[in-house]
Amino acid sequence: MKMKNIRNLALSLVVLVVVSSVSFKIGRDGQSIAVGSGDQLNLSLMWKVKDKLAQNYLDKSKMDDKKMQYGAIQGMVASLDDPYTVFLPPDENKSSNEDLAGQFGGVGISLGYKDKTLAVMSPVPKTPAEKAGVKAGDLILKIVDKDKKIDKDTTGMALEDAVNIIRGKVGTDVTLTLLREGGKSTFEVTLKRDNIVVPSVELEWKEQGNKKVAWVKMYKFTDELNKQWPEIVDQIKKEEGKSNYGGIVLDLRNNPGGFLETSVMIASDFIKEGVIVKQQSSDGTTQTYNVEPGRGGLLNDKLVVLVNGGSASAAEILSGALKDYSRGKLVGEKTFGKGTVQQPENFSDGSGIHITIAKWLLPNGANIHKVGINPDVEIKSDPNSKDDVQLNKAVEVLLQK
Repeated sequence: MKMKNIRNLALSLVVLVVVSSVSFKIGRDGQSIAVGSGDQLNLSLMWKVKDKLAQNYLDKSKMDDKKMQYGAIQGMVASLDDPYTVFLPPDENKSSNEDLAGQFGGVGISLGYKDKTLAVMSPVPKTPAEKAGVKAGDLILKIVDKDKKIDKDTTGMALEDAVNIIRGKVGTDVTLTLLREGGKSTFEVTLKRDNIVVPSVELEWKEQGNKKVAWVKMYKFTDELNKQWPEIVDQIKKEEGKSNYGGIVLDLRNNPGGFLETSVMIASDFIKEGVIVKQQSSDGTTQTYNVEPGRGGLLNDKLVVLVNGGSASAAEILSGALKDYSRGKLVGEKTFGKGTVQQPENFSDGSGIHITIAKWLLPNGANIHKVGINPDVEIKSDPNSKDDVQLNKAVEVLLQK
């Protein structure tokens, strides 16, 4: 199945979206815009305000037409009250593209929102954030960067603004004020920025008694994963049929999502036939994505899926489909709850518009936006334990007869 690059927000520190086909026409008076629906967007007040600023504002050196244009557009988009629909000026849009390339200067966290509060969707493995103990679900209440002379409360902060503040020169510090779920008081964590290289997938073999288990750590649904996944499948298949082969633990913990098409591709290696996900647009139309023909490389392998509060978007599409088809038990904690679809469109000046165009539905018809997916076997992580208790439980469940 060939799909356009459909992406779910939850990609590390960025929002990804698409432009709907609406026609625009500027009125002859230059004051209003006719939208495809026939409504009029009256811009006369905006021009009056700009004239007043030009006449009376004290520091006219700050009257930058391009910045004002971008600011006006950002305000219009922000009025939709959807944190995943944004307009990105060129610098912010460049950051988005850097993230998709998988390498940038930052601290290693994916951002989202919990009840409209900026939150950590997931820490990226082996990065300053994870090493400092930052957890999925931590609310970010304040960001301080002394070098940039920034000390900002995050109330009402747009995602792209948070991205710009938290990212920065490698070796510099940024301090986050966090509130952990269930916690009564805030705490601060100072992180030294590093060159963040985001891995896509790793395969490690774990020995349990006389059994050998494939531990597939899937960090992000990227183009790189599309290339690496067939190699992972081939390595696993070499062990199939051996008496000591125990199956697969698919680890989607702290996976913030990525390309929807990648989640469909991977699901198609575990599920024989049927719907993987449905995309329901604002006009009521529904697009269905079925199992890709010609795959099915791991249909008969025993499977357990590890999830937690950092499993979001495309990771929830995959884990939700596997759960709906009873293909493998979910072990861990409830997922993040990101159930809308976005795509990007770039403009010639380097800026971009990111628009939520649809919601996605699991095979059973459920939309888990702001709800998440509950595991079949719940087990909390234990930061005080030297062992990965969740992984150990997943292996235990996998090897049960």
